Amino acid sequence: MTTVAERKLGSLGLATLLLAALLPMMDAFIVNVALPTIADDLGASGADLELVVAGYGLAFTVFLVLSGRLGDAYGRKRVLVTGLVVFTLASLLCALAGAGGWLVAARVLQGAAAALIVPQVLGTIQAAVAAERKPRAMSRYAAVSGLAAILGLVLGGVLVQADLWGTSWRLIFLVNLPLGIAAVVLTLLLVPETRSPHPTGIDLRGTALLGTTIVLLLVGLNRGALLGWPWWTVALLVVLPCAAIVLWRTETRVVEQGRVPLLPPSVLTEPRVRTGLLLVAPFLAAWAGYLFALPLTLQHGFGLDPAPAGLAVAPMSAAFLAGSFAVPKLRARLGDRTMSAGALGQAVGVLWLLGVLHGDGAVWLVMPGLVLIGLGQALVVGSSQISVLGAVPTEYAGVGGGVLVTTQQGSMAIGVTAFGSLYTALVVTGHTTAFAVILVVQFVIATAVAVIGYRWTRTPHQSQR
Repeated sequence: MTTVAERKLGSLGLATLLLAALLPMMDAFIVNVALPTIADDLGASGADLELVVAGYGLAFTVFLVLSGRLGDAYGRKRVLVTGLVVFTLASLLCALAGAGGWLVAARVLQGAAAALIVPQVLGTIQAAVAAERKPRAMSRYAAVSGLAAILGLVLGGVLVQADLWGTSWRLIFLVNLPLGIAAVVLTLLLVPETRSPHPTGIDLRGTALLGTTIVLLLVGLNRGALLGWPWWTVALLVVLPCAAIVLWRTETRVVEQGRVPLLPPSVLTEPRVRTGLLLVAPFLAAWAGYLFALPLTLQHGFGLDPAPAGLAVAPMSAAFLAGSFAVPKLRARLGDRTMSAGALGQAVGVLWLLGVLHGDGAVWLVMPGLVLIGLGQALVVGSSQISVLGAVPTEYAGVGGGVLVTTQQGSMAIGVTAFGSLYTALVVTGHTTAFAVILVVQFVIATAVAVIGYRWTRTPHQSQR
């Protein structure tokens, strides 16, 4: 095996990893604008459409931590290539779907493959990038992870409306084929193999319990909001704390037995890891709800077609990209206070949008607010990722990446479910009114993250790296 000491990750290798990460992250959002077209073409029910989105996110979230452990033990490059191959094949199955159930099953497979990809990208960056280059590499990853959501909305709208060669919505999945094949070839050529120097066995019981806990939460929220909270969805949420307690006790017992649990205490008990995850989780949940409501408001509230509605977020995308590249320099001056600065900037941008909605202004007036929101999101995501992963021991780089992305994806899945249900319930009062409520909640969360994050960075243990 090529060790980290023998071969470092070069610029082209980093670019390859970023391409690999872009595909699964973008596909979490690219399908949203195509759902009405899918329903018309396949005769899919509302429940099927929910599962097209939720099935992907659920499989993605459940298998992330296990994927990190597999990469640590068996080689991150090997697991990454496997994930890319399965993801590409699953994308083809999605494009060939002839019924709603077929598409849901293919999306679940696609989500499981996506979970194999992302932790290996983060783990390889942690293990194979020199310390002085790591902040810059992580800022590039942060740029890709944030842009993926926005690019998914833009690309989805453009591809569906273009309807090239009569492919309609299927093109949003077919586009993954050449990109996936390129990512596999480039990974084999340019990415070094890395793994933990002290690989541990897989904690099957912990994996099953973590998956059960996540399934109870996401299925309970998703199905409950969709079906009007029947008794069984409430029961799932009631059982949820019990499953979490059993998971905690099981992992504690694994430690007492001298074995390594699925979630090592050395990762979760580090203050910078724990606090960073607790701060970023509600922030990303609000962001996901905002991304769900924004294109609907632009189309139904401002009367834009799907493609222009997707392109309207371009200023936010550009600001996010610029902010992500600026994170290393800002952290050199502000340290972890960069996250608070970003949350404060986003709060100001949200206030701007609220002002435009209240004044019933033209759609172009939202652009300055979108720029501030995109910039603020970049600073929070980029800075939190550098802080959290920088505190993870190198031997657990893959697990650390899995924990981080599980928190990100789980928070966004919960955000889409919770804020999407809120938006849908309020839309009878008008799309702009419903969007205004989402913005108010986002403002409260962004302000809280700014204040709490600033106080956290002033505590004696906090490093200002």
